[in-house]
Amino acid sequence: MMFTNKNTEVLKLEEKLMRSLIDEELLANYDASAGFDLDHLAEFKVSCYEQEKKNLKDDPAVNVYEKMIPGPEGAPDIKLRIYEPADRGADLLPCGMFFHGGGYVFGSVLRQNDMCLRMVKNVGMMVVSVEYRLAPEYKAPAAIEDAYAALVWLDKNGTSIGVDTSRIAITGLSAGGGLTAALALMTRDRKGPKPVLQIPLYAMLDHKADTISQKAVTSRKVWCYDYSKIGWAAYLGDQEPDCYMSPTLAEDLSGLPPVFSFIGTVDPLLDENIEYWNRLIRAGVPVEYHIFPGCYHSFEIAVPESRYAKMAYELMYGALRKAFGIKEA
Repeated sequence: MMFTNKNTEVLKLEEKLMRSLIDEELLANYDASAGFDLDHLAEFKVSCYEQEKKNLKDDPAVNVYEKMIPGPEGAPDIKLRIYEPADRGADLLPCGMFFHGGGYVFGSVLRQNDMCLRMVKNVGMMVVSVEYRLAPEYKAPAAIEDAYAALVWLDKNGTSIGVDTSRIAITGLSAGGGLTAALALMTRDRKGPKPVLQIPLYAMLDHKADTISQKAVTSRKVWCYDYSKIGWAAYLGDQEPDCYMSPTLAEDLSGLPPVFSFIGTVDPLLDENIEYWNRLIRAGVPVEYHIFPGCYHSFEIAVPESRYAKMAYELMYGALRKAFGIKEA
């Protein structure tokens, strides 16, 4: 990967070089992308939500409904979007608690609807997607406190919606991946529920956003350095973060749930994820991670039928089945 020159100076990937590094199956989507207008965040949030509603697709194999639960003390109630197999029987099912992406500043429980449907159909599980509060209207720790409140609710009340509470995984991507990693730390430290697996996919983990890969990926067609800086600034404001906001700040990574994750080589979050995964390994946490060449941020969402996306999904399904004790077909 050409992120530095022979003098180890960081190279910003100008457009020609950026395109040359992207997998050919992902290029058409990259070229067509309008990126994210985070410079006009209020308007972008509205248009993004409208687009999410337009993109929403039903699947006859999956029942989907929404439910409100109490939020943290003094905070608004939390909306859950719940997915379950349409042909489920009376048995309790394992469940993945899911946190959508959006840089901590945009997105909703509708955003990764397709991924949630895929997990239900391919693993035979339930998915509970959490509508956590967004910045800048709600700065940290609002989002992570919502995440923890939702996990505690699911642990205590999951059987009422058909969840086997002994088999709960926590999962999310990008900002949702950051929340997943932070939630693993928070529930350990508060002696809360014990997820059987954490899946922080290409997660926003480091508030400094100053790694080589961050500075190199500058194309606004995909998640890039500028977007990371805008998201973190909105999420944190002027407060000093702790590890529940920026998980890389955690000094002790022992005693956390096993990890599955993946990322592409043309993702600005590459370096912070690799370093975090390696620290987890050194702390004795079981970790499985995969790096896909030529793939940018959210490649499996953008081009789900591409070869690497299919591989990533199948690997994730396998990790969930293993964690849930489901035998491979």
